[in-house]
Parts: sequence; structure tokens; C-alpha cells
Amino acid sequence: MVQLLKVHGSQNKFFILDQTELKTKLSQPELVALAKHITAPGNGLLDGADGLLVIDSSDHQDALGSMQVINTDGSIASMCGNGLRTVSRYLSDKFGKDAFKVETMDSDLDVHREADLADDVPTFSVEISPVSFAKENLPFDNLGTDTLINKEVPQFAPGLKFTAIAVPNPHLISFVDEETMHSKTLGQLGKMLNDPNDYFPDGVNVSFAQILDHNKLFVRTYERGVGFTNACGTGMSATSLAFCLNHPDVADFDEVISVYNPGGMVKTRVHSRDDTFSIDLIGNATFTHKIEIPDDDLHANNLDHAKITETGEQVAYLKFVEGLKSQTVK
Repeated sequence: MVQLLKVHGSQNKFFILDQTELKTKLSQPELVALAKHITAPGNGLLDGADGLLVIDSSDHQDALGSMQVINTDGSIASMCGNGLRTVSRYLSDKFGKDAFKVETMDSDLDVHREADLADDVPTFSVEISPVSFAKENLPFDNLGTDTLINKEVPQFAPGLKFTAIAVPNPHLISFVDEETMHSKTLGQLGKMLNDPNDYFPDGVNVSFAQILDHNKLFVRTYERGVGFTNACGTGMSATSLAFCLNHPDVADFDEVISVYNPGGMVKTRVHSRDDTFSIDLIGNATFTHKIEIPDDDLHANNLDHAKITETGEQVAYLKFVEGLKSQTVK
């Protein structure tokens, strides 16, 4: 029997599969097929998820393991901040270490256990890097510029300014008012830029942000390969960097920024060193269910015999979210 986990970071939901625990590892086509099946809201498990996080061994120095992120449509994401927190907790529990590195597609990232955000809400900090503004790293084209930082793009949405940042997956960010935040603009723009288009050929994660106070934001994201999510960790990280760059009167480098989202809240810290940026993403790593599946069924992409057990951790997380409602969040 193989044990999977249903997990979430800020209600950004995933399944975790540890390949090192299998008698025979799943092939890449098997992993993609499993991801598309298990995350589907209709015929998947537990109302589906936003992706499958695949853990494997790593031979990189100080890395306890590697993480691959497979989206619901079978595409591969270069990074996932919310997912990395849950993988970090899994590896921390497995190996008994509180600070280490995790190998991701583009870099080995520092992670460590943090003080819990609330009672019984396990919390981890993960490094979000490398950061780039260069159009070839996003990539984008046909915008008449090599970088896009706080500029109007009328073909996207009249009157809005946009910033494009790779962390390393691509993000397009706009700071908006409350009316725009609750309009159809984000969904329309997100769909346009993730369907075949002339600007972002590989698609892009699109985030709208509303400034609530000094070092305080609300962020909503249309995620590439997924659609609307409760939260996007790299999206909130990239938005925090754009916040510090574009609104220095209300955002501070190296200070904690509270970032609210439809699924809860995370904290970020943005660092600038010698023209190089990195972000700390701090938030919950909640395990909601344990799932046991026979090895052969997993290879056959058969979920019919899965045995599911609740962990009880979601109760504490929902209590934490309920406490956020007393704070000023739009």
C-alpha cells in the first residue's frame, strides 16, 4: 500500500506522492495521468485539487528531496510556493530536520520551520527565487518593452498598470481598487493570456492586488494551468516584491508583509541585495487527509480502492481563518 497525503497551503490544495516510498516509481506519463485524474473535481478524490506534488530523492548538497509540481491539466509548473511549504513539512517530519534545502526545477531553495501562525497550524518559511524581470525569462513579447514594471498596457485592461516578474514561474501583477478586484476583469484577462495569445506564449499567472494598509495586501490570482485558486504562493511573493518596488511609501523591504487571500493569509519578507531579489513566503502547511492506495492501482491510475482518513488538522486551520475575519480584509 502507498500513502498519499491531501494537503493545502492557504487552501491551495494538493496531493503529495513520495516516489521514494514506492516499490517501482511511476513513470512521467503515469505521473501526469495520475495528476489529471486525482485532481479532477468530478472523478478525482476528495473534490480534486490544484495539483500533484511529486517528491523524489535528490543528490544535491543539503537537499532532503526534490519536488515536481504537476498542474490539474498535466502541465509542469517550475515552482509552487504554497506546495513547497507542505513538501517542506513532509520532509521535515520524515527526516527530523527543521532547516534544509529542497530541489526544485530551477534552483535549490532554503526552507525552515517557523513558529505556528496559530494553535495547531504548522507553519513553514520557504525561499522564493530566482527573480527576473527580463522578458525572455517570462517570456513575453509584442509589448514594446524588455521589462514591464508598473506600466499601463491598454490591450490588457484600460487604466491599469502592470508588472511582470518571473519567480521563476511567470506572474503579471496589477494593483487595483476594490471595485476592480470584484469585477470580471481578472477572470477575463487571465483566460485571455492563458489561451493562445500574442503576448505570453506560454501563459502567465495573473494577480490583482488591493492595498489594505502599510505592509498589508489582499491578493487574488488566476493561475496558469488551473484557473482561479484560493491562493498562489509564488503569486503572493511576486506581488509583495512589486508592492515594495511600486509603492515604497506603504511597503518595506526586509519587513513582514501580511498578504490576505481568499484561502487565508500568509506573511512575506522581500529582500534586495546587490540588485538581486528574493522573497520569504511564510504560511501554513496543513495535512487534511491520509490516503492509502495499492501500488498496482497507482500505476494503473485506479482510485477505486483508496482508503481515506481525515487528520483533523483542518479544524484548527478554519479556526485560524475565522480569526482573520476580525481584521480589515476586503
